[in-house]
Amino acid sequence: MLAAVLPFHFMTINNMADFHPLTVKHIKTLTPSSVAITFNIPKELIQTYDFVPGQYITIKTEIKGKELRRAYSICSSPKSDCFTIGVKKVDKGGFSDFAHTHLAAGDTLEVMPPEGRFTFQSTGKPKNIAAFAAGSGITPIMSIAKAVLKSHPKSKFVLVYGNKSAKETMFYTDLVKLELDHSDRFFVHFVTSQTQEDDSRFGRVDTAMVNYAVKNKHKDIDFDAYYLCGPEAMIDLVSDTLKDNDVPKDKIHFELFTSTEILDERPVTAEGQTQVTVTVDDEVFNFSMDRKEVVLDAVLKQNIDAPYSCQGGVCSTCIARVTEGKAEMAKNQILTDGEIEEGFILTCQAHPLTPTLKVDYDDV
Repeated sequence: MLAAVLPFHFMTINNMADFHPLTVKHIKTLTPSSVAITFNIPKELIQTYDFVPGQYITIKTEIKGKELRRAYSICSSPKSDCFTIGVKKVDKGGFSDFAHTHLAAGDTLEVMPPEGRFTFQSTGKPKNIAAFAAGSGITPIMSIAKAVLKSHPKSKFVLVYGNKSAKETMFYTDLVKLELDHSDRFFVHFVTSQTQEDDSRFGRVDTAMVNYAVKNKHKDIDFDAYYLCGPEAMIDLVSDTLKDNDVPKDKIHFELFTSTEILDERPVTAEGQTQVTVTVDDEVFNFSMDRKEVVLDAVLKQNIDAPYSCQGGVCSTCIARVTEGKAEMAKNQILTDGEIEEGFILTCQAHPLTPTLKVDYDDV
């Protein structure tokens, strides 16, 4: 499951509040705590579910009478009739638990079209990519790695992948096969923290491991970009190490699948009411909200079908543009300074600061 994104480029997404029923084609067990779920895509929706490697989908389902929305990265290569996501069991009674215990081939789930900006797009020229992942952070990296190798016969991909053990390593067999098939272009370094394995380094994805990969083992490769996906602490450590090695910030792209607590960071000085106008799927809604609330919470209370997934600032689903007034985000790890200047906000993090506020979910 994913979280905040450092944008590779800003992507226009339309009608992202639309869900479509997709049928589960098959479910494959990856580890004792993770599965790969493949969905069929009907012919009439093939264009709708076309995706760029690295993007994610949002699943909506009802469990015990409660609607749940969860975002999962696509791990497969783009195909015309199906796609696959990786789901690691992390929540007892939530969707990941449901996926492991009840979901079966032939079942139907409501799925939002692909979105996200942690992506790789081929330019037709060879690219050298280094990636650092931990746990289920491998899911978008799988799709990106395949795309890089396919993009040009001279492209190279180096992966450092941390887990507790080989047994808990998602896509272990697939990664080994990928290395065998592209022995001169794909290099994977497994790192295990709880067991010592013959083909892995013992420990964690730390500064020493980052330097080993980029300054020692693969020092002759000039990397065009670095992709990081995993817990926030790992992202920060790897990012800081790369910057210490004089890697430009714009070459480092990351996606989190967990986030630190944000409640204490929310503004406490916001007082009063704001008259809000919201545009979603060409419909306009008006209501009043308390400035201590975040915009998305207030929108959902009005039963407005705005796009959202995590509700915690850990995905880009709820992005909207402020067209009048001002709002302040409690936390932002997704939008660039330029995008903020253009009026974009994460509505799940944004508090109104002005008497009136106009927010447009369509204009993104």
